[in-house]
Amino acid sequence: MPAADPHKPLRDDVRLLGELLGDTIRTHAGEGIFAMVERVRALAKSARAGNDADFRVLADELSRMAVDDALPVARAFAHFLHLANIAEQHHRVRRRRAYLRDPRAAPQRGSCADAFARLLAGGVTPERLHDAVSALQVELVLTAHPTEVARRRLVQKHNRIAAALAMRDRPDLTAPEQQDLVADIRREIQAAWGTGDVRSQRPTPIDEVRSGLIVFEQSLWEALPSYVRSLDRALRASTGRPLPIDAAPVRFGSWIGGDRDGNPHVTPDVTRRAWLLARWVAAGMYLRDIELLRDELSIETATEELRGLVPGSQEPYRELLRTVRRRLAATRAWVEACLRVTDVPPPDADVYLEAGDLSDALLVCYRSLQATGHARIADGKLTDVLRRVAAFGVTLARLDIRQDSARHTAALAAITSALGLGSYAEWDEAARLAFLVGELQSRRPLIPDDLDANADVRDVLETFRTIAAAPPGSLGAYVITMTQSASDVLAVVVLQRALRVASPLRVVPLFETSRDLQQAGAIVDTLLGEPAYRDRIGGRQEVMIGYSDSAKDVGRVTAGWELYKAQEAIVAVCARHGVSVTLFHGRGGSVGRGGGPTHLALQSQPPGSIDGTLRVTEQGEMLQALFGFPEIALRTMEVYTTGTLEAWLTPVRAASEAWRACMERLSEDAREDYRRIVYDDPRFIDYFHDSTPAAEIGEMNIGSRPARRGGGSSVAGLRAIPWQFAWTQTRLMLGAWLGVEEALDRAVGRGEAPQLAAMYREWPAFQSAIDLIEMVLAKADGRIAAEYDRRLVPPGLQPLGDDLRARLARAIAAVRAVSGHSDLLEATPVIRRSIDVRNPYVDPLNLVQVELLRRMRERPDPRVHTALMVTVNGIAAGMRNTG
Repeated sequence: MPAADPHKPLRDDVRLLGELLGDTIRTHAGEGIFAMVERVRALAKSARAGNDADFRVLADELSRMAVDDALPVARAFAHFLHLANIAEQHHRVRRRRAYLRDPRAAPQRGSCADAFARLLAGGVTPERLHDAVSALQVELVLTAHPTEVARRRLVQKHNRIAAALAMRDRPDLTAPEQQDLVADIRREIQAAWGTGDVRSQRPTPIDEVRSGLIVFEQSLWEALPSYVRSLDRALRASTGRPLPIDAAPVRFGSWIGGDRDGNPHVTPDVTRRAWLLARWVAAGMYLRDIELLRDELSIETATEELRGLVPGSQEPYRELLRTVRRRLAATRAWVEACLRVTDVPPPDADVYLEAGDLSDALLVCYRSLQATGHARIADGKLTDVLRRVAAFGVTLARLDIRQDSARHTAALAAITSALGLGSYAEWDEAARLAFLVGELQSRRPLIPDDLDANADVRDVLETFRTIAAAPPGSLGAYVITMTQSASDVLAVVVLQRALRVASPLRVVPLFETSRDLQQAGAIVDTLLGEPAYRDRIGGRQEVMIGYSDSAKDVGRVTAGWELYKAQEAIVAVCARHGVSVTLFHGRGGSVGRGGGPTHLALQSQPPGSIDGTLRVTEQGEMLQALFGFPEIALRTMEVYTTGTLEAWLTPVRAASEAWRACMERLSEDAREDYRRIVYDDPRFIDYFHDSTPAAEIGEMNIGSRPARRGGGSSVAGLRAIPWQFAWTQTRLMLGAWLGVEEALDRAVGRGEAPQLAAMYREWPAFQSAIDLIEMVLAKADGRIAAEYDRRLVPPGLQPLGDDLRARLARAIAAVRAVSGHSDLLEATPVIRRSIDVRNPYVDPLNLVQVELLRRMRERPDPRVHTALMVTVNGIAAGMRNTG
C-alpha cells in the first residue's frame, strides 16, 4: 500500500480557501468578475504549462482591461496568494507536529534533539554541550522597513484563518463543528475582502512600533516558554542536566523607533515613546500571568525565606504575588503618565525598572515550591514566567539606536568650533583620535551651555539626552552607520560621556559598503589599540556587518566574499587583542540583502566567527513569516539555536588557498561585470526607472522611512531595500544574481569547472552562495520581465533589457552546471513546489501591474494608483522574501 502523501492536507486547505474566496468574489464583486478571474487563472495555468499562445492572449486581455475590472481581478489574485501563504505556514506547523507525534520518526532536521545527537556523535562531550547551551546568547533584532506591505488589520484576520485551519485538523471534531469552522473562515475571508488592501496614509514610526509589539502579544509571549521547554527536554535527554532557570538562549532586540539613519521622522521623542510602549505592553502581559499564578498557588506550605517576606499570611505565595501585581500595575500607570508628557517623571519605589526586581520575588516562590515537595508545580506556569523574564526582561526587546557617522561628526564640529578649537570635521584621523582620547580622560564639560547649533546637531545631542534618561535595560546598542574610521566609534563614546549617560550603550560600528568591509579589520585594530577605549568594553566588541548596501554596491557574489573576509579579519584582530567578538548580521528578507534559510546561513560563516553569541536583524516583512504563529516562532528560535551551536562547536574547516584564490577571481570578475552594467553604463539608471515600479513604490504608504538617503535619482542614492524590492516586482531579480553569470563563465573558460564542483560539494560558504542564487533564479522569470520592457521601456533602452535577460539565462545555466542540478531547486522540492504553485497567480498580477504602470505614467489617476498598489502587495505575497 503506497504511503500517504504528507502534502495532501496542504492542497486540501488551499483548495478550500480558494473556493471560499471564489464564493466571496461571486457575492461581493459579481458573477462577471468571478468569470473573468477564472478565465485569467485558466490562461495563466496554461501559459505556465508551456502554451506560449495563451500567455500572449493573457497579456493582451489584461492590457485592455478597464481599471474598474483590473482592481477586483488584481485583488482576487493578491488575496489568494495571501491565503496560500497562510495554508503553507499552517502546513509547516502540521508537519512539525507529525514529526513529534510519530515515535518511530527520526527527530526533525534542525531540531534540538537532532542537533544534540549529531554534536554528541561528532565528539562534543555532554558537559561541553550543556555548558554551551546554557551560555548561548542569540539576539533577534526586529526592524521596520519599507517593504512591509501587509496591513495590520489584514494580518490579524489572516491569523484567525490560520487558527481555524488548525482547529480543523483535530481528529475528534463533529460534523457541526467542522461546518462552524468553515463558516468562521468564510466570514474572515469576506471581512478581508471588504477591508482596504492599501493604507491611505503612510505609517508613522510609532505605528510601526505598535505593529512590532503585536508580534510579542500574538505569538512570541506564548512561543518563548514552549521553545525553552523543548530545549530543556532535549538537553536533559542528551546530557542528564536541565537548563538553568535563568538561562535565555534567545532574546529580542528592536530597531523600531530607534533607527534614525536617514529617517527624519524618528525623533528623540519617538525613541522615548518606543521604549515606553514596550514596557507598557510587557507590564500588561505579566499582569495576566501573575493573575493565573495567584489562582494556582494557593498552597500553604512555604519556606522561612518566603514567610519572612509575608509574615502571618495563610497563603504566602498569593500574598507575595499580590505585591508583584500591585507593582506591575504601578509600572503600567507610570508608563501611561510618561506617555502623556514630554519628560519622564521619576518613578516611585513600586515601579519595576529592571528585570531582576521582578524575577527576585518569583524566584523566592520557585525555591519555596522546590524545597517543600512541590517541584512539579514550580516547573509549571511559574517556570514559564521566569523564562519570560529571563528573555524579555521588563522591556520585551531592548531598543537599539542607529545613526549615520556623519551626524556625529557634524555635532562634534559644532562643539569644537564653539570652543575655539577649529572644526572637528576638517581634522585628519590622527587629530580626531587625539582629541577624542583626550576628552575621555578630561574632567571638563565638553558641551558649552550656550552652544548655538543647527537642528540636525540639536537632534543628535537630544538623542543622547534621551538615552541618558532611559531606565536601565530599555536600550541595547548604539549602531553607527557608515563607519569609516576608529574615530567614528570613539565619537559616540565621547558624546555619551559628555551627555552624562550613566549606563553607556555599547557602541557598534556598522561596515556595509565594499570599501568599508575591506577596511573593517584595520579600523577595529586601531580602535582596540586605544587603551582608553578597550578598558570600557568589558572584554567584548560587537561589530555589525551589512549585507544590503554591499550587495547594491558590488553585486551579491562579490559582497558575499567581502563579508566573509571582513568577518575573518575582525575575528583575527579581536583575538590578537584578547577581546571576544559578537558579530551582528544585518540580514534582510531577500537573498540580495543576506536573506535565505537560517541554518544554511549560519553553517556558511567563517570558522571562529560564532562563539556562542550572535545578533541578527529580522526585518518588517519577515516578522509574520518567522514569528506570526507561536509554533512557527518556536521553530524559528529552535533553528537559530541549533545552527548557532553547530557553527560554534563544530566549525567547518577553513577553505584551502586554492579555493580562496578561485573565489577571489570569481569575486573580481563578478564585481567588474556588475559595476560596468549598473554604475558605468549611462543608460542603466534610466532603464531601471522605466522598467520597474521603483518610483511608484517610493510613493506607497508602506513605511515611515524615505526610499532614498538624499536627493537625485542615482543608484548610489537609492536605499538597498527598495532597490531589491523593485527588481523582485518585475521578476528579473537582478540585484541578487547579476555578475554570477560572467564570473562562472570566465572560471569555466579558465578550466576551473572541476574545482567549482569540488568547492560546491565541500565548502559550505560556497555552497550556500550558489544555493541562494539558485533559489533567486528559480523565482526569476525573463518572460515576465520582458513584458515590462515591451510596454514601459523606450526602444533605445530595450537592447539593455535584452542583454540582461540573456544574462539571466546564462546565470541559470552556469549555476546548474556548478550544482550539478538538472533543474533549479531539484534538491529542495518543497521550495520548488511552493514557487510552482504560486506562479500562475503571480503572473497575472505582473501583467496587470505593467499596464497600470503604463497608464499611471501617461495620466495619473487615483483609481489606477490604488489598483497598482494592490498588485505590488500581491506580488510581494507571492514572492515571499521580497526586500
